[in-house]
Amino acid sequence: MRPNPPAGAALAPVPDRRRTASRERAGHPPPPSGARPLELARLRPAALVCLLLCSTGGALAALALPAALGHTVDRLIVGGPVPWSGLLLCAALTLAETACDAGAAVVGTSTTARLTAALRTRTVARVLAAEPRRTLDVPTGDLTARITTQAADAAAAPTTAAGSVAGALLPVGAVVGLLLIDPWTAAALLLGAPLLIALLRTFTRRTADANADYQRAQALIADRLTEALDGAETIRAARTGAREYRRVLEPLGALADHGRRTWAVYGKASGQSALLLPLLMLLVLAVGGVRLDAGAIGVGDLVAAARYAGLAVGIGSLTGALSSLARSRAAADRLDPLLALPPVPHRSLGPVDGAPGRLELRDVGVGREGRPLLSGVGLVVPGGSSLAVVGRSGSGKSVLAAVAGRLMDPDTGTVLLDGVPMDGMEPDRLRHEVTYAFARPALPGRTVGETIAFGARTASHEEVRSAAREARADNFVALLPQGYATPLTDAPLSGGERQRLGLARAFAHPGRLMILDDALSSLDTVTEHHVQRALAGRAGSSTRVIVAHRLSSAARADRVAWLEDGRVRATGPHHVLWADPDYRALFRTDPPDASALPGPDEPPSSTTARPDPADKAANR
Repeated sequence: MRPNPPAGAALAPVPDRRRTASRERAGHPPPPSGARPLELARLRPAALVCLLLCSTGGALAALALPAALGHTVDRLIVGGPVPWSGLLLCAALTLAETACDAGAAVVGTSTTARLTAALRTRTVARVLAAEPRRTLDVPTGDLTARITTQAADAAAAPTTAAGSVAGALLPVGAVVGLLLIDPWTAAALLLGAPLLIALLRTFTRRTADANADYQRAQALIADRLTEALDGAETIRAARTGAREYRRVLEPLGALADHGRRTWAVYGKASGQSALLLPLLMLLVLAVGGVRLDAGAIGVGDLVAAARYAGLAVGIGSLTGALSSLARSRAAADRLDPLLALPPVPHRSLGPVDGAPGRLELRDVGVGREGRPLLSGVGLVVPGGSSLAVVGRSGSGKSVLAAVAGRLMDPDTGTVLLDGVPMDGMEPDRLRHEVTYAFARPALPGRTVGETIAFGARTASHEEVRSAAREARADNFVALLPQGYATPLTDAPLSGGERQRLGLARAFAHPGRLMILDDALSSLDTVTEHHVQRALAGRAGSSTRVIVAHRLSSAARADRVAWLEDGRVRATGPHHVLWADPDYRALFRTDPPDASALPGPDEPPSSTTARPDPADKAANR
């Protein structure tokens, strides 16, 4: 499990002058700094215009209704024939207001859904296009919360802003209506305007702070829950479930406090408005009554004035819009760092077709948070050969594998494949040339067969079956209800079976370089023996870099790179390094005689190097 940074820690990409210069040489513009997700989300102008028209139309109909109603009342009081035209106008305005509000709701909901999908897609694309280590500063659960819940909150801002036009137009239009009816009545209402503005301002500020704190606590719970799910087997084996349960739920107290704070802000604003707004209504009606008694206005005018006063002080919809905008802004602030991630730079270069896959690392260095993970690493792996990378936990094995396959770029030095710098290869070409298998592979695709076929290109059915046989996955897949067509949700898989599917996917997409990062750790001895033979069968056509914990993996490799504290302590054949007692100490059991080491066609020993759950956290 990865170390957990403080809650709400923002992902601030570290400036990299070398990488920026590379992008400028490649003709790519520098990445945007602080790009707002609301600006990046692809909003359809027609939808926004329609939403504005509906919101504005409903507000205008609501503002015209009191004047029409007042005029109709005056005609009824005067006597004479029933003013059907006035009654029909009132009915038409009521229907128009209702229709516009319904249209705004439908258009707003659909537009928000499209914006949410576009914003999530763009954010995920940014994360996937960036170097993995730039996203590791955000815990997995926090990243999930940002892409799901908080992306939806941020995407709601344009439609909320468009809909709030009505919320702002109603009080302004109501004041104008009152001024046209009687300036003294309008003046009575305007006496409370400063208090209303202060109330709205305080409400917006406090709501924004409460929403931001709530989202950070929510992300912390999501991250801890994700860590617990990832490490469920370790938790079960260590019998620390109760302690982990308390750790996951510990932020619930803070979450509840922030939630109560949000409701307290609402409650205080509601209480203040419940006191202020009726007083304003009474004041308007009192002044209106005095003006009516003086003959300055008529009964219809008083009816219209009362309606306008209600519209002016009815700030409920406006406070709701302000609260939604505050929540959207807090969510946008958390999405900004993800949307500002720069893509991995490249130039339009590529290795020569048919080249053997010679891998070379020249003075490679990688650091993180001021701590060196690799320092001055120089290695040459001849094309078509195999290299086992061994070392104690935290020595930098997984970092070296990531750099070798360009899952991350080194801070110093260069990585070359067949003489071409990897940072010069086009991403599509690179994905065809480099194949990966991991200890805990992701399994995309709906079915088992689609999972194996998934890659830079879709493997054929024959390639899937052949790769599954090489990875020793064909036997357990055949036992599934629908074989290769079995949905993954209906295929309970052990850790070793997941690894075999990951290996099969790598075998189905052969490239000139294959990176296996502890991809054999969960295999039994017999299965590992067969997989090792399949890997050996690729000698000459594919270069293999194998992060190894097992003695057998190191023994079968053409050469071994022994890492210690991020540096290469020694390289050479396994049987040569075996003479060093420190090298033998890397492995769990007592060292056997060199003569007893397994031959190329013998089942290897299950002896493994000392594993450490923190190895991946330290190395990645």
